[in-house]
Amino acid sequence: MKKVAFIASEGVPFIKTGGLADVVGSLPKCFNKDEFDVRVILPKYMCMKQEFKDQLQYVTHFYMDLNWRSQYVGVLQIEYDGILFYFIDNEYYLAGPKPYGNIFEDIEKFAFFSKAALSALPVIGFQPDIIHCHDWQTGLVPVYLKDRFHDGEFYRNMKSVITIHNLKFQGVWDIKTVQDVTGLPKYYFTPDKLEAYGDANYLKGGIVYADAITTVSETYAEEIKQPFYGEHLDGLMRARANSLRGIVNGIDYNEYNPETDTFIAQQYNARNFRKEKVKNKVALQQELGLEVDPGKMMIGMVSRLTDQKGFDLIAYVMDELCQDNVQLVILGTGEERYENMFRHFDWKYNGKVSAQIYYSEPMSHKVYASSDAFLMPSLFEPCGLSQLMSLRYGTVPIVRETGGLKDTVEPYNEFGNSGTGFSFTNYNAHEMLSIIRYAENIYYNKKREWNKIIDRGMAKDFSWNNSAKKYEELYRWLG
Repeated sequence: MKKVAFIASEGVPFIKTGGLADVVGSLPKCFNKDEFDVRVILPKYMCMKQEFKDQLQYVTHFYMDLNWRSQYVGVLQIEYDGILFYFIDNEYYLAGPKPYGNIFEDIEKFAFFSKAALSALPVIGFQPDIIHCHDWQTGLVPVYLKDRFHDGEFYRNMKSVITIHNLKFQGVWDIKTVQDVTGLPKYYFTPDKLEAYGDANYLKGGIVYADAITTVSETYAEEIKQPFYGEHLDGLMRARANSLRGIVNGIDYNEYNPETDTFIAQQYNARNFRKEKVKNKVALQQELGLEVDPGKMMIGMVSRLTDQKGFDLIAYVMDELCQDNVQLVILGTGEERYENMFRHFDWKYNGKVSAQIYYSEPMSHKVYASSDAFLMPSLFEPCGLSQLMSLRYGTVPIVRETGGLKDTVEPYNEFGNSGTGFSFTNYNAHEMLSIIRYAENIYYNKKREWNKIIDRGMAKDFSWNNSAKKYEELYRWLG
């Protein structure tokens, strides 16, 4: 029996700010229980939902040195969906209205959490073979494992894996402070270890010291070896290429299931979507005050409104796009200029454009279920989950060929009778517009072909079970 400890800064359903939480919360329950004992360690944030805080059981507490400070470490636990979750408690670090705040506070908070999570293992009587950490917040775990904990009999044979969910966020702060916070000796802060461009870099430490590195799609694993996507760590990524692999994320197929989804007006499946799916569109048109027309092509977007997601391209051709026979539904929040841009077009093309500048889980399900196509022209996209949800709901993705989008959306080929969506290569607004118009053409003039694209998309399996098999292979490879 292989034992695996997930250490991460968030996980569903307890705390979530992004896709990282979905991975940490959903993946562990998909491993083969006969071969793997997987448990999860998370911070016990004060801002966690009260219903979960009430269910936590106290396990133990102890005091730990964080360089010259002595800090309280409480350990609580809960079993959820058959997985044991441990929570590290310390009100000094983990108070506050949200999980992440000012970077200088987070730097100390996650040094504390990384060390506390490792220190808690013998106390809870769990000796993992593999420690699987996620993103910069736990980047110090592989470092501590090689330093502070390496001499201890208990830790000696543990292997570490770090998964990069988005290379853009690295946990960077000045060396003096980080040395003071972590208590790591000076020789760790050199260019071949934690130092990068004059500062200390948590993620870099994790990448240098982990036994294996994964990221959330195969294409992104290749892209981050290049300067454009490498966020100044491309050289390190090339150096560690032998230990780096891409494993695409999944989605929870129970939560995102058009056949049982209670948020949507009309449930449907891969067999009856031709008749039933459109009822969702009509219901959403009525709800959002769009022109009610079941035949009109609806393009959906559910996203953070940021440059990374390609909204500068959309801004550039929005007026042109609105001349077409389409409706656009946007759900999300983000940069003010994009929020205001969509509000403006909602006003200008009332009945054609609906800007919902907030976020709501029920509304996101309605957009996935109602839209005919889903637009995702990202500049870079480590994995992306929206396109997977779209495929699941029989909504045809229109994406840029980058990262996980390239790995999960097969471009339509009218001659080869293949493809699950539409894609364009260059980060160029008119290239995007021409592929949207190509999709419109198929939608309006070749309906049977369009429906076959949906058939192929809904037949794909991007559930967590697929990802879990690849992680299992990695764990076996680590020995």
